[in-house]
This record gives sequence, structure tokens and C-alpha cells, in this order.
Amino acid sequence: MKGKETKNDTVKIIPLGGLEQIGMNITAFECQDSIIVVDCGLAFPTDDMLGIDLVIPDVTYLKQNIDKVKGFVITHGHEDHIGALPYILKELNVPVYGTRLTIALIENKLREINMLKNTRRKVIKHGQSVNLGCFRVEFVKTNHSIADASALAIFSPAGIIVHTGDFKIDYTPVFGDSIDLQRFAELGKKGVLALLCDSTNAIRSGFTASERTVGKTFDSIFADHLNKRIIVATFASNVDRVQQIINSAYKYGRKCVVEGRSMVNVIGTASELGYIKIPEGTLIDIEQLKNYPPEKTVLITTGSQGESMAALSRMASSIHKKVSITPNDVIILSSTPIPGNEKAVAKVINELSMKGAEVIFQDTHVSGHACQEEIKLIYSLVHPKYSVPIHGEYRHRMTQASLARDVGIPKENVLMINSGDVLELSQEKGEVTGHVQAGAILVDGLGVGDVGNIVLRDRQNLAQNGIIIVVLTLEKYSNQLLAGPDIVSRGFVYVRESEDLLEEAKRVVDEAVDDCLHRHVSDWGKIKNVIKDSLSDFLWKRMKRNPMILPIIMEV
Repeated sequence: MKGKETKNDTVKIIPLGGLEQIGMNITAFECQDSIIVVDCGLAFPTDDMLGIDLVIPDVTYLKQNIDKVKGFVITHGHEDHIGALPYILKELNVPVYGTRLTIALIENKLREINMLKNTRRKVIKHGQSVNLGCFRVEFVKTNHSIADASALAIFSPAGIIVHTGDFKIDYTPVFGDSIDLQRFAELGKKGVLALLCDSTNAIRSGFTASERTVGKTFDSIFADHLNKRIIVATFASNVDRVQQIINSAYKYGRKCVVEGRSMVNVIGTASELGYIKIPEGTLIDIEQLKNYPPEKTVLITTGSQGESMAALSRMASSIHKKVSITPNDVIILSSTPIPGNEKAVAKVINELSMKGAEVIFQDTHVSGHACQEEIKLIYSLVHPKYSVPIHGEYRHRMTQASLARDVGIPKENVLMINSGDVLELSQEKGEVTGHVQAGAILVDGLGVGDVGNIVLRDRQNLAQNGIIIVVLTLEKYSNQLLAGPDIVSRGFVYVRESEDLLEEAKRVVDEAVDDCLHRHVSDWGKIKNVIKDSLSDFLWKRMKRNPMILPIIMEV
């Protein structure tokens, strides 16, 4: 660091997402007049977010301090770390730094929305650093389920902070080198102020198996099913997994088809950059499938999470234009369901099984995240003063907190924080000193942030209870009832079988309207409220149901 380093400087760590759920990872680091932002990911909507396509972080704090923001530093190319960039860069046009594959995947996204020209991007190699204001950020090689993943060593005037990114320790990776444990140890020797470590797999004991073990499983499945077509569903971003499928296919003389938009994108980019080696003539276009016997082909496809529009789900429900599932197919699901997707995955497995296909999902996946022993290893190499568990739900982070205490970090130095907290760290103390605006911005179609809690609540209400619309026409000055009230309902009762009920409801509304006009109530707001209250009472007493009631008054 620069000579003027003083140990009483403080650094602020401000997570704007990624601590309450898996996904939407984004953390700001602030010191003196500089802010750097690590990652900028999206989250997928939960079941109660009806109609929402994706969720991005609220970056109000960064917008308010835009003159301090020096850039985004990205650890790896997964959606939960880069997915929100196209949205956020529109509001914060700052440079983006990352390794080669990561930047290439970000460029794919920016190209789609014509933002490539006005976004500055810089490729950083592992072992290299970039100076951003009073910070220096070094990229450290790690292993993960996507190539080119990095941990970050952030050198600040207050001390060194190590951010692991998503990582595992793989001594025998499929492509490239093993994690740079030597560098972690060197940083530990220098003295590390804080370690922000991935918690996704902290509740699993032991070690995460090497990616190569999956290759062996594929090999034996290919050997056992020489006379069947093989379809493998996996994550589009897992380039090493696709490499191993292609290796087995080549070994057994099969042609490969890559299917699914995201899969085609990532594999195209990875092979251009040399992260995946595909033997000449192994990859064929989906149109050429019919030229080869089925047992000589392999389909590599998206949809391992049961997503309804992904290739595998379309095949399972017979709406895929090019591929039909037959009893001569073996389908390998090479992933585990992300929490919340279990039902969707089970549905796809059932649909495939009904078509007579064999579905294999045992031992066909290893995680990209560190289990307990690997987390302990990182702690014992880095020896941080403070532990700040990140990336995961509360239970995952709590488990990591106890692992940190096990390896000797004092209880008061294990800091559990939430999104929006401002954690101030110095050599003397570490504490939460404030809170900034943080949360989720919902994206629905082209609308970003226009669907808020109230709209969501209405959608949930409509979805659960249905709607009743009451229409009536009043004369302009005399407030005479000219037409109606008519009742229209959707999602409440089946109208043809409930004519009596709706007749009674109409009478209730009639009486309410008559009563209002009789009392010369001319304020439409009041009339609407009276209609709502009386109809709501009646329906609750009769049906124990609570539909949304929408009175509409027209004047003539």
C-alpha cells in the first residue's frame, strides 16, 4: 500500500443484497472518497411474486454517491453475480472489471441491449491488480462451477479484506489450475482485516468432490447405454461439465447437439475463448439429428431446474419442435434442485418417465461451493481478524459463523450483518454503525420497479380470492340511478351455477345504492365504500370468501 497508510483508517462494508437469500449478490466497499462494488447479481422471483420475471438490487445508495463509485469488480459470470448489470449500468455508468470469460459473458448481455459501446470493460488476469481510488483489488484464482472464478484481495488504507466469491477447492479441476491456496496463505501472513466467505454449502460437512468425479460417472453411464440416445440436462454456465459430456461422447463415437438459448450462448463464448475443447466434427446442429441413428447422438440441454420454458421441460411436455422423447432415451439430470425448484424438477422427471424414458440423477452432479472442511481451510490460511459470512440464507451464514468460532475467531469478531447495514471496520473495532436503503426492485416485462408491494398484494388477492365488479350509471346532476347495478365476477364463483347467489348479491347492492341516493349522498367515494362494505359483509356471511370488490360508477 501507499506510504501514507495509517492503521486508524476505517473501511465500510455495505451489502446491498445477497445476505437473505441465495442470489442478488452485491456489496459496496467504501473508504475515504472511494467506493468499489463487488458483483451485481439478480435473484429469481419467489412463488408469491406473481408475474415477476426477476429481481434486481436497489442501488439508491450508489446513485446518491455516484461521484465516489470507481467501478464494479466481478468475481465470476453466474447470473446471481452479473445478471443485474444491464439494468444497473443504465443508471450507474462506471467501468466493469473481471476475468476473461466473465467479461465475455457480460458483453453478451450488453450486446443484446445495445450498451456495449458506452460501457467501459477491462479484463484482469488472475494475480493482477487494479487500482480504484484508495483501493487496490487483486484477483486470486479459485475453483467454481464456472471457469475463471476469482476471489478478491481488497487492499484498503484500513487493511486487507479477502472476499472469496463463490468457490470450492478442487485439486483436480477439468480446465486450468487449482485454487491459488498459496496466495491465500501469503495474504494471511501479511495480516487480513476481514474475510467475507461464501456460505452456500456451509451446512454440509466434509469436502466437495472434484468436478472430475462426474466425468467418471458419465463415462460409465455412456458405457452402460450403448444402444440408447442420451440427453443430459445441466446448467448452461457449467462449461467443465459440458466438456466432460463431450469427452465421453467423443470416446463412444457419438455426435453432440447443444440445445437451449443460454447453453448455445455460453458454450459458443467459451469455445471462442478456448475454455472448452470440442474435437473436430463432434458438435452438430440440431437440424442434422435426423441424419444419425439415435444411439449415436447426445443432446446437451438446459432445463435441469424444471424451468417451464427451458429445452428439457419443453421436451417432457411434448412441445419441443425438434425433439420427441421415446422409451429409447436415457436422460441424465446433472444438477441438484435449487431450493424452491424441487416440485418443478419432480414434475419434469415424472413426465419423462411416463414417456418411457430412463431418468438418472444419482452421482451426476457435484456442487460448486465449499463444504465445511474447505471453509475451515480458507479460514486457517487467511487468519482474518473479523469474519463476515456472506452468500446464503440466514441458516447457512449462521453455520459458517459457528465454523469461524471453531477455528479460533473470537465470538465478538464474527459479524452477522443484513442487507443495507453499514459495517465499519478498523484495526480497533468492527461494528454496524448505520443503515442505507437496500432491497429488491421487481422486473416485470419491460417495467423495472413499477410493480411494488401494493401491486403485488393486489395480484395475490386477485389470485387467491377473485374479483367482483359492480357497474352502475348515475345521471349527472340529479344522481338518479339510470342503469345497473350490474355484477360481473371473475375467479370468484362459476357464474352459471351461482345465479341465485349473484341475484341475492345484486339485491344487496340495490338496497345499498337506494339507501345512499335516498340520503342524498352525492360523494362517489362514499357510495363506492357503502357498496363495497355491504357486498363484502354479505359474501363473507354466505360463502366465507373475500373477493376484491371494484365498484365502477359512470355518469351520463
